[in-house]
Amino acid sequence: MRCLLASAGMLLRRRSCSCSCSGPLLLLLGVTVCLFYQTLMVARNRLRSGHQQPAAAPDTRVLMEEETRRVIAALETLQVQVWSQQPPRWRRAVVLTGRHQLSDPEVQLYQQVLKNLDYQVQLSRYAETSSVLTTNHGVSGWSLLLCLSSSERSCLRRISFSHLQHHQTVNLLPGVMEAFSDAGGGLCHFYTRSHLTGSELPMRPHACGSTSRKLQVPEDSVGGDSHSPVGAPPPALVAMVNVYVLVTSMKPLTSFLHDISVVTTNQEQQGQPTKLRNFLLQQVGPTTSHEALGQVKKVIGEVLQAAMSTNEKQQMNRCVLCYQLLTFTLLFSGSVTPVVVQVETDLTFSSLSDDTFDGQITKDLILEDTLHFLLPTHAHLSSETHLSSETHLSSETHTQTEGRQVRYGGCRGTHGVCLSENEFLLLLQFQRQMKTPSGFQLLYPSTLFSSSSSSSSSSSGPLSVSDLQIRISRHYELQRNQSHRTDETDERTNQESALSSSQDGSEGSCVDPHLRQIYTDPPLTLTPPFSPWVKEYRAEVTFDTVTVRIRPQPVSSACRVHLDEHRGPRMANYPVGLGDSRISILVTDTAEPEPVVMTIYTVHVYRESRPSLPMFGDHVMCCFLQDCGLLVQPGLSCGLQPLVDTQSSLHACSSGHAPGRWVVPCLSCSDNRTCDWREVAWRPDSCYHPLVDRLLLQDCLTDRKVLFIGDSTNRGMMYLLMERVNSSLEDWGKAHDTLVYRNLNGGRSQVSYSYYPQFWLEKTQRPTFRQALLQLIDRSRPLVNSNRTVLVVGGVQWLNTNHLRTVREVLDRESLSDILVVVKSLGMGFHLPVDGIRSLSLTEIQDLYRENQNIISTAKHHGYEVIDTFSITMGRYKEFLQGRCACHFHEISRRGNV
Repeated sequence: MRCLLASAGMLLRRRSCSCSCSGPLLLLLGVTVCLFYQTLMVARNRLRSGHQQPAAAPDTRVLMEEETRRVIAALETLQVQVWSQQPPRWRRAVVLTGRHQLSDPEVQLYQQVLKNLDYQVQLSRYAETSSVLTTNHGVSGWSLLLCLSSSERSCLRRISFSHLQHHQTVNLLPGVMEAFSDAGGGLCHFYTRSHLTGSELPMRPHACGSTSRKLQVPEDSVGGDSHSPVGAPPPALVAMVNVYVLVTSMKPLTSFLHDISVVTTNQEQQGQPTKLRNFLLQQVGPTTSHEALGQVKKVIGEVLQAAMSTNEKQQMNRCVLCYQLLTFTLLFSGSVTPVVVQVETDLTFSSLSDDTFDGQITKDLILEDTLHFLLPTHAHLSSETHLSSETHLSSETHTQTEGRQVRYGGCRGTHGVCLSENEFLLLLQFQRQMKTPSGFQLLYPSTLFSSSSSSSSSSSGPLSVSDLQIRISRHYELQRNQSHRTDETDERTNQESALSSSQDGSEGSCVDPHLRQIYTDPPLTLTPPFSPWVKEYRAEVTFDTVTVRIRPQPVSSACRVHLDEHRGPRMANYPVGLGDSRISILVTDTAEPEPVVMTIYTVHVYRESRPSLPMFGDHVMCCFLQDCGLLVQPGLSCGLQPLVDTQSSLHACSSGHAPGRWVVPCLSCSDNRTCDWREVAWRPDSCYHPLVDRLLLQDCLTDRKVLFIGDSTNRGMMYLLMERVNSSLEDWGKAHDTLVYRNLNGGRSQVSYSYYPQFWLEKTQRPTFRQALLQLIDRSRPLVNSNRTVLVVGGVQWLNTNHLRTVREVLDRESLSDILVVVKSLGMGFHLPVDGIRSLSLTEIQDLYRENQNIISTAKHHGYEVIDTFSITMGRYKEFLQGRCACHFHEISRRGNV
């Protein structure tokens, strides 16, 4: 009881010294510290009495473990008592996004994870624009403040860290940021406050802040860094490794190392995300890798100790639950002892490829691990409630602590335990973190830095917070070792991350067939916002967005993701046509011989048409042949030009390949945003194409048969003709075989079609062009050898002059040399960087234009009609519709519109 009264008295006196502390919480902390002290003293008294009676002394390790178990039991009991006192308003999170867009994966990640942790989330650009942070030094009405990289300065200006309350968490530690800031030329700021030299720390002094110098991996171990010890053990370890460190307290220093690292070697141009332990094991073997991992922790720990020791003024900013994420770049130059060559006060992944989203995925995994590691959940607190009912402090505890004097503000006495409220909260959080499965392992404090820590608990000196942390971490490490001792080949680090397992392949069934996130470039704003449980989304993109790169990431590494089909890629560049496009994401289980689709996500992407400004008043006519973004004919002008009208006496064009250009009304030919693109039209230079009305077209096609052979672009022309003749269209499927329509034009006309080339078949199994043409002729018989039979030949880019010679040979052989042949020339397509299909460079497109001119010349030589679709489509190459080839420029709608 005396201890309880002493605690309460001390707390009442301290209330006047700290206006940011809530009375009930401090009173509770005083009681809990007292109970914790009593629990600890019982075990220590037993240990002391054991030393006084050597004959009956139990094993020291057993007593130490018993002491630690009692400490942990008391902490578990007090977890609920402390954290359950938080009122609902303490579960409010403020996320300052800075320059990040709402569609940014990092912003979406914070929203999703915090929602799952029962936080109310408020988004704002900067602290100055947040309604929550603009009052009372910004320290009221919230419990979690997350400042993204571009808003950090705003947080530091607005938030008074010295006034933060015990329950509040910020993802910044000003003292850490200052210590590793650039004091000029990359010199770390903490070096300016110390007497350290470059040789006293395993670190280059000029390793802080943004640097223009590119860090290089040594070619070999010869001539390695001067810090590397002489006689490096073989095999030589040469690599640049980025590791990610979480600092949760400056004094006492508490830090953790994440198990994901990014490794760059001489053998690979890009860095690779991997688990640090796995990389070391692969490079130097099981025995040396354990030593190398210890050296990594020791080197980083020494640097952190040196940096924190120079920031005494910053220790006054007592944000107990604040934290800082750091990136340490380590250089291995032939030795298992690395050198720190770069420290950044953020997570950086510059060595990872942006094209594969590896940097963003790795960052999200670490950030999600961090939130789960640091923030208690209601589920976690509820799970500990039953522990408190089983864990109690016996009357023996009070008896054995009776008469002891408890001193706050000093540690006088032989077995004193001096814990301030801040230290006690830190210890509570530490115990919960060590118990929680995660990707973080304890970096500091560690036995690597305190060889006598095991004996300090049995000596007469007081236990520090670091001593208790080492004891607690060792307790859980022994528990994990015991649970994994049956599988010695699967040796784990301090704690295992279920999240980071997605970086490594794993066997087993896909038991959780959901996506963690859908990564896109450019970032898509999904509606509704992404959630693993929502399967269908919509997004809109602007006209200028012609491709979207997408990589869905599964929750479990046992699941595989494929795009559009069972064997599709896990990541792809998609062409986004005008209007609606659909992307299907299949989450599959590959444990079976044939992949089993477990879940399907669908993303509908709508691409806007070219911005159009309706013409209400004066306007000018502008023209263009090619876009300046794709110079197919470098010698000609590009973009909009004023139209010089020379069509004073027009006549109907006699061919379909008359030179021409696109014409559009605009307010100004210097700005394509002022044009009415709904009125754009193709106009030949010296003639015009008359529009044939339906009655004339029906009369023209009476008793005629029209045969089409080619790819989907030719098939589209067939459907257009059928719709114009019949004024409706009953069938417009994506046929890839031979079709015959005999009821066209009231049964007076016939249309047939054969798909060529059948690219999905093996080359040895594909029908030749000659075979496909003969099959089409046979299916269309009887045919007459006159212009009553029309053959339309063409495609996107497969047609060449050899095919035209084959047409002549087949028609001569089949006695059809007098039929009308129309050649649809080449067209734009395959000009975008799309995965899985060929992609043409600008030079190849220019070569294609020249090939198109040869086709036109050859067709005219044979007496065939030509429609020059290449010249028509090259100036509007961005206005393609759905299809991976980006080669379709017209479509049939359900209303029959084209």
